[in-house]
Amino acid sequence: MKVGTGTCSRRQFVASAMMAIGAAALGGARPAWSQRDALDPRTLRIAAETSGIDIHNHIDVPLTGAGMLGPDLDLKGEMQRAGLSAICMTFATDYQPGDAYGRFLNALAAMDHQLQHNGMKRSLTVADLAAARRNSQPTVIQAVEGAHFLEGHLERVEEAYGRGLRHLGLLHDSDATVPLGDVYTNVPRLGGLTAFGASVIQECNRLGILVDLAHANVQTTEMALKQSRRPVLISHTGLDTQPGSDARMAQMMRPRLIGKAQARMVADRGGAVGVWTRLSKTPLEYATNIRAMVDVIGVDHVCIGTDTKLIPAAPDHAAQQPPHVGDSTNGAWVNQRAGFYFLVVDAMLKTGFTSGEIEKIGRGNYLRIFGEAVG
Repeated sequence: MKVGTGTCSRRQFVASAMMAIGAAALGGARPAWSQRDALDPRTLRIAAETSGIDIHNHIDVPLTGAGMLGPDLDLKGEMQRAGLSAICMTFATDYQPGDAYGRFLNALAAMDHQLQHNGMKRSLTVADLAAARRNSQPTVIQAVEGAHFLEGHLERVEEAYGRGLRHLGLLHDSDATVPLGDVYTNVPRLGGLTAFGASVIQECNRLGILVDLAHANVQTTEMALKQSRRPVLISHTGLDTQPGSDARMAQMMRPRLIGKAQARMVADRGGAVGVWTRLSKTPLEYATNIRAMVDVIGVDHVCIGTDTKLIPAAPDHAAQQPPHVGDSTNGAWVNQRAGFYFLVVDAMLKTGFTSGEIEKIGRGNYLRIFGEAVG
């Protein structure tokens, strides 16, 4: 599905992207995302026409403390540099123990502030996403990774919906105080999806919130698919047949990869899998990982879900999550010399993808599923 692909919109997007590139190039030392080296006009045109959506991008904001709103972030600028028209703006509340609900409310308040600072709005529907693209305005879909903030209170799903949440990851690294299902990196102990997890999925279906099964083990995924009346996502992972060339990283990240059967069961129900940039040392290797997923579940069921951060971690996260190469969206690869999505489009073209396939993976597949989920 294509939304807002009029000539005027494409020209505006290309113009704004090239203006950002030019402004950076004039600013002394060249930043890592500068386009001066070299992407051909076809790559830039297709990047503008497909205007990518990253379906799992972390924006770390302070969740506690006196400086709760945090420093002002250049969210809009980083998105334009990346070549992304939208991101699923994600945070998690299980980095610290206790009061996940309080941290959830604080995070939303901090994100309200950052969006206001950047002159941006959350997109609550596909029509909102189309309007933002038509007006060449970067936008976000509000997401949270892990439903820890619910703490057993089902009514908080509707409260979160009222605050703009439209993309809910049921699970994260640790179990919630009232668990929702077995996490794939932990020893199974819940028998898959819990009764509370099932009720949360049903409530998301009722309200119009897209359910994300990232971090769910196979049994939890199977059970969740039986509960959901709408397509679901696994927003950020990779195939366990694509562990990458770094043996240490491959061993560490292997538990977070999924098998072909798990990917197919999501696609068979109309959903999609987002391919992350982890375990790819270059854009070409990333495009190869995307190709591997397409070969398993088809081009209509693959998205881009980087699990990177457009903005560096906030101070209260830094001690918990030390930065390393690959954390940053516009620094996903060593010596990255162009914005993220521009490089991905370039690599996908070199890997044999057509512009139509790039549009589906870069944007269209998520739009279709988001539309079916939010109504």
